[in-house]
Amino acid sequence: MDHTLWGHLPLLVRSNSKDSVEYILQALWRTRKTGLDAADRDIIREMLQLQNETDLDPLLVCLRMLIRRCVYENISKDEIQKLFPHEVLPELQRLLTLLLQKFQREWRDDALKDQVTLPRLKAMTWNMANQNTESTDPVAVINLKLQDDTQSLSGESDVKFQLAKDTLETMLNSMYFIRDQMSNMGETSNGHLQVQETSTT
Repeated sequence: MDHTLWGHLPLLVRSNSKDSVEYILQALWRTRKTGLDAADRDIIREMLQLQNETDLDPLLVCLRMLIRRCVYENISKDEIQKLFPHEVLPELQRLLTLLLQKFQREWRDDALKDQVTLPRLKAMTWNMANQNTESTDPVAVINLKLQDDTQSLSGESDVKFQLAKDTLETMLNSMYFIRDQMSNMGETSNGHLQVQETSTT
């Protein structure tokens, strides 16, 4: 972390209580995707008795960086205090370490929920169309069967799209190559991708 930011942490001493600092940290985590709205900024500015917002933003950046390191890096509770350089006031180190330790597990759980789980490809089928039309390039209609493991009920869905024949051949060659590589690595049947051609009538 840029040490020039640490100089803004003493602004937290202006807060009325430990609860105020706790509120600020929770507000920053709650708005990690959207940023603070005007109401939250006004509340925090009043808590810190700041006359303008030019002092607020560097402090918030510093706190967000601390939160990110505690949540997304492999930092144990006992190591949180080591994030602070010596120039940070001891009372601030103790207060922030205590609060970051308090919320670290909860925030890590939230971060795991934030991660997008992609549906699993169960099978792919295709059929060729326009094969008898000289003026039109052959087109493959692809049907993907996806399984969303995060759904409690049936999470299967079908996705259809079209590809030109040469694009399909390139894609299939790549997939067969990947399948062969996985087989060579001793992949189990759970990782096997079913690729099937459906003939048209």
